Amino acid sequence: MNALTDIARALAAGATDSLPTSLFGLPDQAPHEQVLLAADPETGLRAILAVHSTARGPAFGGCRFWSYDNELAALNDALRLSQGMSLKNALANLPFGGGKAVIIKPAGDFDRPALFAAFGRAVQSLNGAYITAEDVGTTTADMKGMMATTQYVSGIPREGAFGGDPSPKTAFGVFVSIDEGVRRVMGRDSLEGVRVALQGLGAVGWHLAEYLHKAGAKLVVADVNAEKVSRAQAEFGATAVSVSDILGADVDVVAPCALGAVLNSTTIPALRARLIAGAANNQLATAADGDALQARGITYLPDYLVNAGGIISVAREFRGEGEETAVMNEVAQIRGRVSELLDRIKTSGQTPAREADAWARSLLVKPAKA
Repeated sequence: MNALTDIARALAAGATDSLPTSLFGLPDQAPHEQVLLAADPETGLRAILAVHSTARGPAFGGCRFWSYDNELAALNDALRLSQGMSLKNALANLPFGGGKAVIIKPAGDFDRPALFAAFGRAVQSLNGAYITAEDVGTTTADMKGMMATTQYVSGIPREGAFGGDPSPKTAFGVFVSIDEGVRRVMGRDSLEGVRVALQGLGAVGWHLAEYLHKAGAKLVVADVNAEKVSRAQAEFGATAVSVSDILGADVDVVAPCALGAVLNSTTIPALRARLIAGAANNQLATAADGDALQARGITYLPDYLVNAGGIISVAREFRGEGEETAVMNEVAQIRGRVSELLDRIKTSGQTPAREADAWARSLLVKPAKA
């Protein structure tokens, strides 16, 4: 069974509410340039490679490895994530367009290196239109193994050269965004004593917790992994709450660092924070949810603005121009873009989400200087 079969069955059953409006893209948006369904029966690979835009250059974005409820959910995730990468890369002023891949995790046992080698062949078949790297569920080892089947991969530890896990860079970008947001929205000159709820303590979430703790923030944390929560309590003096309660915690800032669509009509009424800035992609379930946050007096810093540190890192690595201090300085420039967005909304009267979207789309053209 594949995504097209899922769609046919849903249509036959009359279950059209769950269907994507188009196989080529998202509702009310320009169509994606390419969407490749790649399958390899021998390894169990089922992957969707979505190239949203190459207006600025080759599409660049990570590969997510996840257990989806069905193939339609995987397709929708790939479309949303790849569009987000176009906006992210444009705001970060990178000479790349937006793309993303998702691999549906096979049930039962499977040969992981063989599966990722097959995925590498799918990436290679696009002839450089898409460049991949780590994302949720994938590792530097997966990317390194793919080098045997594709040249269009990044996020790999390299002997004597810049490269590797981009999650610390993603976390640093979110950290400077929170720091700037707290300064601008709350009028506080430091994070000392600021209460931050961290939803998710994965690779990025953990590094963000380290930055926040060092800056004096008071952490409230939740994760499906109880061991990580206990470790955060021991190392950061964090307060633990359940994953179902974290978004509604009594805090100043909420940092979603798990999966997407967590800001929706169910969760937004329960929020008590004044600022939202986190690493998770596609935090808003719909564009209207950004309006709902604004109506409640909550400032939302769009995910693709604040979490660009990782793509900055792997993009510089891929171009062979990375160096730790220079890349960290480039990631730190996210602070200035956060400040500019907050200035822009004062003039435009738009919500941060809608203003950032318009700003990024205005940049979806070939850069003047690559």
